Amino acid sequence: MSEPNSQKAFPVSWEQFHRDTRALTWRLTAGTRKYKAIVCITRGGLVPALIIARELNIRLIDTICIASYHDYKEQGAAQVMKGVGPELADLAADGGSEILLLDDLVDTGKTARIVRDMLPKAHFATVYAKPMGRPLVDTYVTEVSQDTWIYFPWDMGLSFQPPIAG
Repeated sequence: MSEPNSQKAFPVSWEQFHRDTRALTWRLTAGTRKYKAIVCITRGGLVPALIIARELNIRLIDTICIASYHDYKEQGAAQVMKGVGPELADLAADGGSEILLLDDLVDTGKTARIVRDMLPKAHFATVYAKPMGRPLVDTYVTEVSQDTWIYFPWDMGLSFQPPIAG
């Protein structure tokens, strides 16, 4: 997904991201499912994994490393750099039914399809979801339109934002 000038901007502050991630945690605790481990998709899933691991008291955390945004603007071919580690082999053996899979955003679903193939029974949660990828996740907090570009706080510095109406 490119970031042309016609896209809608959705800047997210650290405070908002923390609140949204805690809201995701509340949704995750509404069910009866208990998780023994978190697998987060790097790099975007690292921050929500930290917050949710604290709130759910989960100590076993692993990463799946996939690069798909190679220049922060264009989503290119997904490259799997690291799969689930050997420490989670037993939990992953049945498809990951006791694993919580986390990412910051599901966009086109390209990355989500890859991790779904790796852990088909894991509960997949994201903080934000776009329509193309939304069917691939089990739980999310906020849906944004496909043409919205989310500016995450770890990618931003303090700077002037031009008015929406131009």
